[in-house]
Amino acid sequence: MVRSFKIKSLRRRDAGVTLLEIMVVLAIIALITTLAAPRIIDRFGRAKSQAARIQAENIKAALQLYYIDVGRYPTEAENLNALLESPAISSNWAGPYAQERDLVDPWGRVFLYRRTGKNGEFDLLSYGRDGQPGGTREDADTNL
Repeated sequence: MVRSFKIKSLRRRDAGVTLLEIMVVLAIIALITTLAAPRIIDRFGRAKSQAARIQAENIKAALQLYYIDVGRYPTEAENLNALLESPAISSNWAGPYAQERDLVDPWGRVFLYRRTGKNGEFDLLSYGRDGQPGGTREDADTNL
């Protein structure tokens, strides 16, 4: 015996999504975004500041290798370029001790080098996002 079944229509007239439901979902997404965005942006800013500190530590290590080989730190006239190319007066230079991209902070500016440092033999500075002395958060200076 063959039975015949009636297939009910799966489609109902009210099965769609209304404009109101779409607007509620979009409002929820916008609310979540406005609450989360400042925290995410703040994290990116801190990440750049931390990257600047790590880069400065790497430059400091390269300067120490330079000191071991040459017997002195670069002069302010030689600057950090002494890590890339041999100064004319140095015969023991065994570099390069860094690559050019290593001497640039996360904001695209070259680290500042001062031979007579306040924190030791030399100072390495990055003025942060704003490029000006002082500041807080992402605008804060990195000084080794």
